[in-house]
Amino acid sequence: MVDVHGTVEAGYEPVRDAFAANFARRGERGAAVAAYRHGRKVVDLWAGDRDGAAAAGDDGGPRAPWEEGTAQVVRSATKGVAAVVPLLLHQRGQLDLDAPVGTYWPEYKAAGKERTLVRHLLSHRAGVPVLDTPLTPAEAADGVSGPAAVAAQAPAWAPGTDHGYHAQTFSWLLAELVLRVTGRSIGTFVAEEIAGPLGLDLWIGLPEAEAARGRAGRLAEITPPPAPAGGGAGLKVRPKRAVAEAYEDPTSLTRRAFAAITPHADENDPAFRAAELPGSNGIATARSLARLYAALIGPVDGHPRLFAPATLTLARTEESAGPDRTLVAPSRFGLGYMLHGPAAPLLAPGSFGHPGRGGALAFADPESGTSFGYVTNGMQKNVTADPRAQALVRALRTTL
Repeated sequence: MVDVHGTVEAGYEPVRDAFAANFARRGERGAAVAAYRHGRKVVDLWAGDRDGAAAAGDDGGPRAPWEEGTAQVVRSATKGVAAVVPLLLHQRGQLDLDAPVGTYWPEYKAAGKERTLVRHLLSHRAGVPVLDTPLTPAEAADGVSGPAAVAAQAPAWAPGTDHGYHAQTFSWLLAELVLRVTGRSIGTFVAEEIAGPLGLDLWIGLPEAEAARGRAGRLAEITPPPAPAGGGAGLKVRPKRAVAEAYEDPTSLTRRAFAAITPHADENDPAFRAAELPGSNGIATARSLARLYAALIGPVDGHPRLFAPATLTLARTEESAGPDRTLVAPSRFGLGYMLHGPAAPLLAPGSFGHPGRGGALAFADPESGTSFGYVTNGMQKNVTADPRAQALVRALRTTL
């Protein structure tokens, strides 16, 4: 049994029960979950261990507990945080979603991409989910090599005609676009205009001061989950054959998209955490993810909502739907956000947000006034519908 810490308001006890069950039955190691309702925090829970080897007992040392305020790399859940920036720029009249990307970034016109629109970048329709020559982790993080590579890359399909998840290249597409429009890095924009005002423990590019706090125990380490007790009671992932084959085939668009950074970066490396990769390396607490999404749809603690009604409509209006060339499964996207559907179930049909490969999930549901954040350091083998996150979402749905 794991000790669950934190609070839930009356009526939200099913979320606490589901959270505890994730540790007992679904191989959870260390995690946190939070939810807001109409701008008020109603769930704030954490449990388990935040480290790697010691948590597994491999070194015989004491376990380091997950604490209130422990932050975690959230992988592609970062995309939903990053998407706030171009939508706010559009809301302010600084970015035209229907303008060619080359209007702001002239080098991007190369190799048949001159008709790529800004909205194509946000809806995974740009046609550049892969790189002919993958980048090393150091190149991916340097802020120069990635944008240059996607600018030179020929598209895998005519931009705007189809969609396929831009797992890694989303980072450089969005980061460079924001830099060209604002003169600021996307991590700086998030820190100054979103995380700072809202009091969020959330970063795209971890500052040195926070990295130092992390070395003192603030940050959780990504680590494989422990084997479930009782053999067979834990998480089981059985992808469809076509999906499994796509991930196994080194020549497939799927494998190449996720391998745009090769070899795989060490996500616990301070250099990786300091990089600004808005598609994959955001660091956040569950509470901050839930609070951010709450602020997108309504006021929070006296702070006005971030998205005007028209911007909220843009975020969750379907831009891409159907078979995804990268994920080899149906997917739905608005502008920067995954939308509720069979491959990525959220709270309700009007919900929008983003999962992180292996576990994390954050979203908002405007109709019910609900927002949700879940982070974990025990990454599982899934991309869009982690069973632990889904158990929490189902429990939350029963409270509405």
